Amino acid sequence: MKKVYGYILIIYIFMQLLGLVAPRLLFEVGLSLNMDPQTLRNLIPGYWLLFSFGVTLLIVLLLLRKDVRDSRLERMAPLPAAQSAGWAVAGVFLALLGQRIAIAIEAALGIQMGSENTQNIIHLIELVPATMVITAIFGPILEEVVFRKIIFGSLYERFPFWISALISSAIFALAHAEPEHILIYSAMGFTFAFLYVKTKRLLVPIFAHVAMNSLVVVVQYFYADELERMMKEAEQLQSLITWLF
Repeated sequence: MKKVYGYILIIYIFMQLLGLVAPRLLFEVGLSLNMDPQTLRNLIPGYWLLFSFGVTLLIVLLLLRKDVRDSRLERMAPLPAAQSAGWAVAGVFLALLGQRIAIAIEAALGIQMGSENTQNIIHLIELVPATMVITAIFGPILEEVVFRKIIFGSLYERFPFWISALISSAIFALAHAEPEHILIYSAMGFTFAFLYVKTKRLLVPIFAHVAMNSLVVVVQYFYADELERMMKEAEQLQSLITWLF
């Protein structure tokens, strides 16, 4: 693995770990300044995410400016821009399809629907709407650099696609701290790895990832009531079908 990639991984991990303690420290500082505790609880997590992700992304992009493109993927000729754009759009639907299949498998296994991680993010957006930028843009870009370009790309130097994609996708899934939904996150990670190899352009999985996250934010944030109503109607219909048959 390149030295610069090691630095990026260290910075990314440090940012994640710092997020476990920094908000609490900021909360204590706010209390010492006689600020309202509830206001601090509402605002600190969101603004900390904005700061930490923004600074981390800036540092990562600066480090990548000096990156020498000599990996196995980067030595291959990328698909033409028009075809890559087509795969970028198709990638959104592929990721949604993979996610849907994973959800069906989890449901068959008796795993409860819904993501606590997603609900926490939506709650943060409700408190600090600017954090929408983290979920829709900063987060996906960072994750594609870390999990596809660095982790998957490094594995792909030594192993076939299937092994590299499975391992990097599992790491990607576990990093979201919802092990019960490892299939859903792994399906997404596998799709993005496929797009990267297919087009040889990191911008393609970045676009698909950004578009997919943006879609989730729009649906969950702006149409939450309608979504909840539709889910209840679907549950009632399923109950009726079960009772009839």
